[in-house]
Amino acid sequence: MAVAASFALLSLLMPPISIVSSATLALVTLRRGGYEGILVLLSASLAAAILGFFVLGNFQFALGYTLILWLPVWVLSVVLREGRHLSLAFEMASVLGVLFVAGFYLMVENPAMFWLEVLNIMLQPMLQVSEVPVEQIEQTVVMLAKYMMGILATGSVTGLLLGLLLARWWQSNLYNRGGFAAEYLSLRMPQRFTIMTLVILLVASVTTGVFSELVWNIGIILFMLYAFIGTAIAHALIATFKAKRFILPLFYISIFVVPQIVLPVAIIGISDTWLNLRKNITPPSST
Repeated sequence: MAVAASFALLSLLMPPISIVSSATLALVTLRRGGYEGILVLLSASLAAAILGFFVLGNFQFALGYTLILWLPVWVLSVVLREGRHLSLAFEMASVLGVLFVAGFYLMVENPAMFWLEVLNIMLQPMLQVSEVPVEQIEQTVVMLAKYMMGILATGSVTGLLLGLLLARWWQSNLYNRGGFAAEYLSLRMPQRFTIMTLVILLVASVTTGVFSELVWNIGIILFMLYAFIGTAIAHALIATFKAKRFILPLFYISIFVVPQIVLPVAIIGISDTWLNLRKNITPPSST
C-alpha cells in the first residue's frame, strides 16, 4: 500500500514511475487474488489522497489515479490470474482502451476540434520560437488532433501492460524462476483478434468523417498491441545469439529512442498469427 501510494505521488514528477506503482498492485492481485488486490487498491487510494492533501494541497489526483491506472490494472491482473494466458489480459486491455475512446466520442461532440484547441494552447509557446514554418506546424497539429484520442489511449494501455508485465516478472522471480520468459516469449494473439484488427483498419481506411476518425483511433490501439508480440519474437530470436547480452539491451533501448521501429515490429507481430515465426526458435529457460 505504501509503495503504491508513494510511487503514485512520485510519478507526478517522473511519469514512468507509475508503472512501478501499478505493478505493485498487480503483484498482490496475481499472487493473492482479486479480493486482496482490491483491498490494496482502496487502501493505497486513501493513502495517496492523504499524501496528496499534505504534499500537493489536494486529493483529487488520487481519484484520477485510481480510475485511470489502478482499477484497470487490477482488472487485467484478475483476468491474467484466472485465465492464465497473457493473450487474454492483452485482449481485455484492448477492450478497456476501446471503451475509453468510444466513451470520449460519445461525450464530446467534435473530438478533433477539442484536441485541436488543446494542442494549439500547448504548442503556442513553441510556435513563437520554432524555425519551422507556422503553416507546416498547423497542418501537423490538425492531422494529429484527429488521432489524439487513440494515441492517448494507446499510451495508457501500454502503461497498463508494462505494469502488468513487470508484476508478472516479479512474481516469476519470487515463485517460478524462468516462468515469465517462457510465458512472454510465447505470447501471441488469437487469429480471430488479428482478423478483427485488420478488418477495423480496413474499415477505417475506406470510410470518412467522424466515424472514420473513431475507427482509426480504435485501430491504433489494436495495432500497437502487436508491438508487444513483435518484441517477443525479436527477443526470442536475439536470445539465441552469442552476443545477446549486448544486442538485447540495444534492441529495447532503440525501441524507446527510435519510435519508428515500432511500426515494423508490430507488423511482424501481426504476421506471426499465420507464419508462427517462433516455431524453429527454442526459447531459453530464463531470460
